[in-house]
Amino acid sequence: MRSFIGPFIATFFLTLFVLILQFFWLWIDDFVGKGIDVITMLRLVVYLSATLVPLALPLAILLSSIMTFGNLGETFELVAIKSAGIGLLRFMLPLTVVAMLLSALAFLFNNYVIPVANLKMKTLHYDLVNKKPAFDLKEGVFYTTIPDYAIKVSKKENDSILHNVIIYETSTGPQDNIVAAEKGIMRISADKRFLEFTLFNGWRYEERGNRYANNTDFIRLGFKEYKKILDLSSLMLARTSDSTYKDRYEMLSTRQLSRNIDSLQRMLDKFKERDRQDLQGYMGFSKYLDTGWMDVKAPPIKKGKSFIDQLPDSLKMSKTDNAPTAVKLSVVDQSISFANSSKSTIEGPSWDYDGKRKELRLSMMTYHEKITMSIAVLVLFLIGAPLGSIVRKGGIGTPVVFAVIFFVIFFLLNNFGKKFVKEDVLQPAAGMWLATAVLMPIAIFLIIKALNDSQLFNKEFYFRFYRAIKKLVGRNKVAKEQPQVS
Repeated sequence: MRSFIGPFIATFFLTLFVLILQFFWLWIDDFVGKGIDVITMLRLVVYLSATLVPLALPLAILLSSIMTFGNLGETFELVAIKSAGIGLLRFMLPLTVVAMLLSALAFLFNNYVIPVANLKMKTLHYDLVNKKPAFDLKEGVFYTTIPDYAIKVSKKENDSILHNVIIYETSTGPQDNIVAAEKGIMRISADKRFLEFTLFNGWRYEERGNRYANNTDFIRLGFKEYKKILDLSSLMLARTSDSTYKDRYEMLSTRQLSRNIDSLQRMLDKFKERDRQDLQGYMGFSKYLDTGWMDVKAPPIKKGKSFIDQLPDSLKMSKTDNAPTAVKLSVVDQSISFANSSKSTIEGPSWDYDGKRKELRLSMMTYHEKITMSIAVLVLFLIGAPLGSIVRKGGIGTPVVFAVIFFVIFFLLNNFGKKFVKEDVLQPAAGMWLATAVLMPIAIFLIIKALNDSQLFNKEFYFRFYRAIKKLVGRNKVAKEQPQVS
C-alpha cells in the first residue's frame, strides 16, 4: 500500500492537469481578450477539476497499479512473495480493499459533489463565453463593443493620450450626434465601470427633431475642454443565477434522478390516453377497437393503381349501382379531411412526446453513469494489478503504454455508449454498462494469466517461440530437398 499511494497521488494530479489543459485548449478562444480576472479563472479551474475527477480517477488507479506491481515484479519481490507461499490474490487483497473504498468514494463524489460542480461550472462558463471583450481601443479602427457608441482615434500614446478623437452616438438612430476633438485623455474608473474622456479643442454636432422634416435643429458647439463619460457596465461579467440550470439532468443526484425518471414515465404513459381521447372526434370507430384487430395486416398498395382499385370486390361499387358519383366523392373528401385533422391533432403532442422521451433517456443515462464511473475504478484496478505482475516493468515507460491503451479502450467504449444512448440506438443501461461489460472479461483473463505466471508480455518468450518455429520450418525444408532413395 505504501508503494501504491505515491504513484497514485502523482498520476491522479498529473492526469487531472492534462484533462484541464484539454478543456482550455478547446475553449481558449472564448476567454481571450475579455479581461477575465485571476480569481474568476481560478474558480472556473476548481469547478472544472471537480467535474473531471470521475475521468481522472480510473486512469490514475490503472496507471499506479501497473507501476506498483510492475516495480515489485522487476525487483523480484513478487517471486519472493510467491516462494513464501503467498498467492497473488492474497497479495492483491489489501489494494483490492483500497480500490473498493475508492470506488465507493467515487460514487459519493459523483452523486453529491458532481451535480453542484456541474451547476457552478456551467453557469460560470456561460457567463464567460457571453461576456463582451474587454475595452481595447485600437488606432484607426472604430470600437463598437460599448452599446450605442462608436469610437475612433488616429493615434494613442501610453494608452491614455489620444489624437483626433471621434465619438459617434448610435443610440439616436439616423440623427447626427458626434463629438470630434484634436486631442484627449482617456481614463477608466477604479471599479472599471466608467470610461472618462477629457477632450480638448473640438466640436460637438447634434441634430434635433425629425430628420426628414423641414424644422429640425442642428446644433454645433465648440469647446476648449469637454468631458464625456461612458458606461462600461455592459462589459462587466454578468452573473447568471444558479437556478437557471438546477433542474437539468446533469445537476441532479441519483435520488432526484429517480424521482425525475418516475415522473417522466408517468407523463409518457398519459400521452397515449390523451391522443386516444383527442382522436375520438375524428375516428369514432376507434372506441370499438379490440386486440383482435392488431393481427389484421393491410394488403400492400401496388404502384400504378389507385386505392379504390385495390379494395376487395365486396367493398367496390359495381357499375349497375345507382349511387351517384357525388356521394362517393363526398365520402372520400370527408375521409381525407378527417385524416388531415387527425394528423394535425397528433403532430403537436408528438414534439412534446419526443422531447420528454429524450429527457427520460438522458436522465436514465446520467443515473447509470454515476454507478458505472465508480465501478470503473475497481475494474481498471483489476486490470492494472495482474497486468503489472505479468509485465514486470516499473517506472513510467512500459506501464504508461499499457495504461494509455486500456484507458483509451475504456474512454472510447464509454463515449460510444453515451452517443448510442443519446441517438436512441441503445437503451441507457446497455449503453452505459458497455465499457464495463467489455473490460471485466479482460480483467478476469489477466488475473488467470497472472496466477499461472503467464509469459504473455515477455518478449523473450516470443523470441524463443519464433526461433523454435524457424528451426522447425528449416528442418522441413531440408527434408523436402533431400532426394528420396527407392
